[in-house]
Amino acid sequence: MLTRMTPRKVLRAAARATPRRQEYSSATRKSLLENATRLFTERGYAGTSLDEIVRAARVTKGALYHHYGGKLDLFEDVFEREQKNASKSISKAVRKEKDPWVRAQTALQAFLDVCQEPTYRRIVMQEAPVALGPERFQEAEHSSTYGLVQQIVADLLKDAEIDDELRETFAYVFFGAMRTAGAFVADAEDAERASTNVQVVILSVLTGLRRIGATNDPVAAALGDSEPPQD
Repeated sequence: MLTRMTPRKVLRAAARATPRRQEYSSATRKSLLENATRLFTERGYAGTSLDEIVRAARVTKGALYHHYGGKLDLFEDVFEREQKNASKSISKAVRKEKDPWVRAQTALQAFLDVCQEPTYRRIVMQEAPVALGPERFQEAEHSSTYGLVQQIVADLLKDAEIDDELRETFAYVFFGAMRTAGAFVADAEDAERASTNVQVVILSVLTGLRRIGATNDPVAAALGDSEPPQD
């Protein structure tokens, strides 16, 4: 004997089914992300196929295409998650420091530590510039970490009587130095040693910013208030 489903019963059944579908969808996406992250880290973007990802995640290709348009779309999601995690880690390390100089040193150390992590190193620093292209990669980097660099530079130059344009120039150039430092560490055979050397160089740059922040004459401070030689 068939049970007649009233409209109310149909709605209740649908309501019960929806959370289960959402839970399954969320679990599928999580499995795809985690397994894609592992495979991209081990084999790189070009060396990883969608077949390998869906097999590792134990889902169908149809399930993958329900969430992503293809391998590049999935890789971009993996990349963005790594970027966000790194930004959170650096921000957390910096948040507890009040002194601008200590904040700058802490941020540098936290960033260089992140660049030595195998997953971040492979996916963000090595694979992403090629997979996403230089323009998309730089845009993502800028949106992820430039605001933090701006704040660090603003803190160091808080007492300097310089205009906003010059202040922004300092931030942009320092951001470029940090990006180069990260790439240098990521590509080094001995990442720990490279990180130590980079830290010495970047701290020298920060020391210059610190001195500028303590004077009303940024040019004189940068030159060490030296007088030109007399004939």
